[in-house]
Amino acid sequence: MSAPALPASPYLPCEAAVVERLDETRDIFTLRLRLTDPRRHAGYDFAPGQFNMLYLHGVGEVAISIVSDPEEGGTIDHTIRAVGRVTKGLAKLRPGDRLGLRGPYGSGWPLDATEGRDVLLVTGGLGCAPLVAVINYVVRRRERFGRLVIVQGVKHSADLIWRDRYEAWARLPDTRVLLAADQATPGWRWHVGLVTELLQDVDVDPAAATAMMCGPEAMMHAAARALLTRGFPAEHLWLSMERNMHCAVRHCGHCQFGADFVCADGPIFRYPTVERLLQVRGF
Repeated sequence: MSAPALPASPYLPCEAAVVERLDETRDIFTLRLRLTDPRRHAGYDFAPGQFNMLYLHGVGEVAISIVSDPEEGGTIDHTIRAVGRVTKGLAKLRPGDRLGLRGPYGSGWPLDATEGRDVLLVTGGLGCAPLVAVINYVVRRRERFGRLVIVQGVKHSADLIWRDRYEAWARLPDTRVLLAADQATPGWRWHVGLVTELLQDVDVDPAAATAMMCGPEAMMHAAARALLTRGFPAEHLWLSMERNMHCAVRHCGHCQFGADFVCADGPIFRYPTVERLLQVRGF
């Protein structure tokens, strides 16, 4: 008889195995994971917008957004840019390798409250990853939502990942995709300039829409101000904030954001909650 699984703890990682690895760009990759304990995997549940702490023995932990659909139940997917010690270690993993996983943590996007409304998604850079779960969620439940508008910006056109997905999403009913690059190579057929410049082309009713944003804070702040000017109520603007999250359980203080902790009170916040701090340079 096998030994019973230890009770889940917010401090202890569960073992997960890499099922599949996808190279998105030169330094961005997706790991599809499965918890090695079948009971824990079957009971794993999350909301779009939440994150996991991924752990490599002897290296450390890092907070990574979950990009898979919560009702698929197959793998737990994370899209990662290799920029630091832990993420570069994760980049070396291949199918069959093991790592630790804690989570899910944080708040999710307000999808239940958004049903029946138009959905506007504004992202910059790899900020698209936390909102891919929202796109998948809305697309698979299309009848529950109104018009879907996806606005994505990148610094350089070569940084755009999931180009085939954007093209597939653009072909869906009541769905519009707007892409922008600050710098473009020959052959780029979308907007050249700031992603916020595309917001003037967004055709949704501000009173009947919910906007969700993720990416650099300066971009989100500028996008929020542009949408407020267009008549979007501040309480219908939602932002995903990023901070250096070490513990994910409100203990270490690294992610404190004013009176809130991004790991526990976020990472999803209403715009009025973070508006004042977004205007504090270097906070």
